[in-house]
Amino acid sequence: MSSTPHDPFYSSPFGPFYRRHTPYMVQPEYRIYEMNKRLQSRTEDSDNLWWDAFATEFFEDDATLTLSFCLEDGPKRYTIGRTLIPRYFSTVFEGGVTDLYYILKHSKESYHNSSITVDCDQCAMVTQHGKPMFTKVCTEGRLILEFTFDDLMRIKTWHFTIRQYRELVPRSILAMHAQDPQVLDQLSKNITRMGLTNFTLNYLRLCVILEPMQELMSRHKTYNLSPRDCLKTCLFQKWQRMVAPPAEPTRQPTTKRRKRKNSTSSTSNSSAGNTTNSTGGKKKTPAANLSLSSQVPGLGAIPNCSLNPGRDGDLCHSTAVTPSGQFKEKH
Repeated sequence: MSSTPHDPFYSSPFGPFYRRHTPYMVQPEYRIYEMNKRLQSRTEDSDNLWWDAFATEFFEDDATLTLSFCLEDGPKRYTIGRTLIPRYFSTVFEGGVTDLYYILKHSKESYHNSSITVDCDQCAMVTQHGKPMFTKVCTEGRLILEFTFDDLMRIKTWHFTIRQYRELVPRSILAMHAQDPQVLDQLSKNITRMGLTNFTLNYLRLCVILEPMQELMSRHKTYNLSPRDCLKTCLFQKWQRMVAPPAEPTRQPTTKRRKRKNSTSSTSNSSAGNTTNSTGGKKKTPAANLSLSSQVPGLGAIPNCSLNPGRDGDLCHSTAVTPSGQFKEKH
């Protein structure tokens, strides 16, 4: 059933009326369903404007698309920006694909302040190939999507990690060419590499060069400068950012506080007085406050040692605090 302008799910700019539907909040998986439906409405006459409108509807202005997979020469990882995403989807169909859609199974959603993350460990990208032969390719992997948490709910990051793929050929085609060994040998060969066509792989390799040149291209389009002048301007600005010293953080003025001077003599006198009172109120001789370290040279500092002998003639004794809060002498 085709959508009409009276359909609440109708969306332009792909229809003849060129208006968007009223923004509404939907589940993230439904946005993938809408994207599949939009890809199915593609025709052979779809030009770059159609693909730009497709990317504008489903991807944010600063969106990134990442593909990770392993080829014969090692693991690969390609990341492209928003300006290169429309061309990526168009290269899929230029490689002989007639239909493209994504299937998400058992996906997990997590909501954040400004985004929604969808993690699907069982994602399948299904492509139907019409040439060089009729083949259905199922590319399986993990798809992680980050949507903006707003009315439009567009994709901000797209990361598809490919694990395996399968190429399915109908039995009817094998039965038709059962007596032709050359055709059977051709049917036994893969038409994709990890589920991607050669057109797409070549474009991803080209994006490695195109992605760093996005700044040059945007400057050329904005200021109408020559490529050489754009390169000089970009290099000069990059050099300025490297040479410029980092901005120092502003320091708040600290207020000076006056430190209170502690009188050590008064503290020692008060402690000595408390010790005297706790021992029964006996008066100490002046010689009792003289330490051995000050009288005998080379003896060193011995804490709590005095000339007043304790029991059994010991010179050193110490004081301790009992649980009741009183001082008690230890010998």
